[in-house]
Amino acid sequence: MQTAHIARLVTERPHAVSTPHIPDRADQQTGWSRRGVLAALGAVPVAAALIGLGGGPARAAEGTPTAAGKTLTASVTPEAGGTYGVGMPVSITFSHAVTNKAAVERAITVTADPGVEVVGHWFGDTRLDFRPKKYWASGTKVTVRLRLAGVRAADGVYGARSEDISFTIGRAQISTVDLAKKRMTVKRDGKTVATYPVTGGDADHTTWSGIMVISERLEETRMESSTVGLGHEYDIADVPHAQRLTTSGTFVHGNYWTSASVFGHGNSTHGCIGLHDAKGGDDEATAGHAFYTGSRLGDVVIVKNSGGRTVDPANGLNGWNLSWKKWKAGSALGGA
Repeated sequence: MQTAHIARLVTERPHAVSTPHIPDRADQQTGWSRRGVLAALGAVPVAAALIGLGGGPARAAEGTPTAAGKTLTASVTPEAGGTYGVGMPVSITFSHAVTNKAAVERAITVTADPGVEVVGHWFGDTRLDFRPKKYWASGTKVTVRLRLAGVRAADGVYGARSEDISFTIGRAQISTVDLAKKRMTVKRDGKTVATYPVTGGDADHTTWSGIMVISERLEETRMESSTVGLGHEYDIADVPHAQRLTTSGTFVHGNYWTSASVFGHGNSTHGCIGLHDAKGGDDEATAGHAFYTGSRLGDVVIVKNSGGRTVDPANGLNGWNLSWKKWKAGSALGGA
């Protein structure tokens, strides 16, 4: 099952209401926005969609409008002060289209301790992400320095505030889902710590393949199909242990309504990755509960052998699907 709910790109909350994903049918670059997904580059501006870890709004990097014109506001993911998985990029969304990209990008620096090259990449005119060539090293302190005050982002649009935001990278957890084998293997700091039988998207609703990053965690959420054009195929009010992988609606989540015999043996979902779970999500012995409690925002989930196409890098926090050369080519500073 998949859901298109996008109250947050990066957040962690116990309960929320979600709506489902539209299956992979059209060109991915434009299709998921066109299908009514409330997404970073879709119908709802991400600046309004981003919510902090405590459930409140992510901090705007800009203040009040300047006398010269409109104020550029910038919402930064992830939230300051947190500890995240090794795949967490810095993602900045702007309230207005940026035409003077080089000036804006030059006014934002992302540094790491221990040091590593970090480069920006523009996804359209309102989103700028930063990442290193490889996943962050565990223990890295990442600092985002915004110096946007007075910077002209576009005609009549100026930055008005500057600030520093820091966060920490925790242990390295990378989970690989092989949908040919219907199995997930979880590695932490290079060692296998768990394997779980799973079920993925069926032949008509294949799961995106590629490298994905957990951007939202919900202990319980609603998934309802009619909101994205799938009629009345399902409406499940209490999906347990849901972790978002794409803006368009791919989750890895607990599943109590499918027979336990399906996990590890068949792919039967609308595109999500399902792990056996209990109704209410309170059975600690289930795979859904165990994977959720062992995960954090920014952890990496790699899907292979799904029969689906590679996820678009802009669909969620999934820029790791671009080669380093292509990533640097998306910088307005020439990868400098």
